[in-house]
Amino acid sequence: MTATTASAQRFREFKMPDVGEGLTEAEILKWYVQPGDTVTDGQVVCEVETAKAAVELPIPYDGVVHTLNFDEGTTVDVGTVIISVDTDPGAGPAEAAAPAAPAAAPAPAEAEEPQGRQAVLVGYGAAPSSTKRRPRKAAPQAAAEPVTAGLQAELNGRSAVSAPAAVPAPAAPAPAVSAPAAPGAPRPLAKPPVRKLAKDLGIDLATVVPTGADGVVTREDVHAAAAAAAPVSRETVPEAAPAPEVSAAPSAGETRIPVKGVRKATAQAMVASAFTAPHVTEFITVDVTRTMKLVQELKQDPDMAGLRVNPLLFVAKAFLVALKRHPEVNASWDEANQEIVQKHEVNLGIAAATPRGLIVPNIKDAGAKTLPQLAEALGELVATAREGKTSPAAMSGGTVTITNVGVFGVDTGTPILNPGESAILAFGAVKLQPWVHKGKVKPRQVTTLALSFDHRLIDGELGSKLLADIAGVLEKPKRLITWG
Repeated sequence: MTATTASAQRFREFKMPDVGEGLTEAEILKWYVQPGDTVTDGQVVCEVETAKAAVELPIPYDGVVHTLNFDEGTTVDVGTVIISVDTDPGAGPAEAAAPAAPAAAPAPAEAEEPQGRQAVLVGYGAAPSSTKRRPRKAAPQAAAEPVTAGLQAELNGRSAVSAPAAVPAPAAPAPAVSAPAAPGAPRPLAKPPVRKLAKDLGIDLATVVPTGADGVVTREDVHAAAAAAAPVSRETVPEAAPAPEVSAAPSAGETRIPVKGVRKATAQAMVASAFTAPHVTEFITVDVTRTMKLVQELKQDPDMAGLRVNPLLFVAKAFLVALKRHPEVNASWDEANQEIVQKHEVNLGIAAATPRGLIVPNIKDAGAKTLPQLAEALGELVATAREGKTSPAAMSGGTVTITNVGVFGVDTGTPILNPGESAILAFGAVKLQPWVHKGKVKPRQVTTLALSFDHRLIDGELGSKLLADIAGVLEKPKRLITWG
């Protein structure tokens, strides 16, 4: 066994895990440990926010924390090492076992890791990352030190004497310099989106100083190179002035907030849904006086003691009863195979506003639950969402959704479908209004419902029947028995 292999076995690296749902990055919200702390297998070491939820990560090793590779608030790509653990702290000083050649250390670690457990956000056992890192030569890094100093000075808002001397090289994107400069030189390491960004900004990746793990060029590196090259480009080509778009510096009358995590995922999902599924929205105004009376009665019922009894519970139950009468609504569109996939279980999503943004956890197989079971599930869902502990699994697999805009005093809206779902119901505010009841105008409790649905799956007749049945249950809640 070589010294390098022994070091790799002693210092185990824990990578940002993948939940297996297509997420590519996560932000480190909080570290619960620091270098020198003792950790045990399964101990939570940090909390991260993915595009779906905040999740606590357990470490799969026993030992002492050796290094934390990223600060809190940093967004890290899945598969990147975030923490290393010394699994044999009694073997001597850490420096003695530290890799002597940083460029060569990752190779044995990659070879050893598949033999152990690969951590994922839910359990263990995910396939190891397929990304392969090549060691970067020391000579190009040494040659790039002046450029690093210049870029750092630009990022810190200072002018450096050495910076302009290093900038002209990337400012002249001559093909003979960028690609064939060194036939034996390795191709710069960068992900496809970063390569596209560099191409769009006219930056030669071979001239960019990488700051990512294992010499990977990041988006920030490309932006830094573009910012450093901006003064030269303005002198040589006066009309090329897209520099403000790169820096995006806020003006005196505005505040810029980075879009990331849950809010970023929500924005992408809503855009994708709005321009993929043909939306149709229908509205109905209904007298829910009887339902509101039943809500008050059940709050006093011993069988519902300790449970969350409110109008949303009955809207959810009415939706489920209507779906049972029209099961073809509970479906999804398979674009790849050009098929309609009918779902046998209703996973009912409830849109929840949280400090981190909008999330839509769902109640699995909600149609099979009794009213008390549904009330209990709703209560747990809301409490978990408020604490920011909703798991990614709880937000996947939804089939239909309810959004309760009435809590904000809003009458109704035109909700956008959650991607992959067939329908979403907006529940408006319940207000006392004049209403014709038994031939006389009386004050009644009235609300407006709005149903948006995917017109590829649901035609106008089916959507109208579904909405009418929901309203019918809320108008006469005894239909929960006769229709349910």
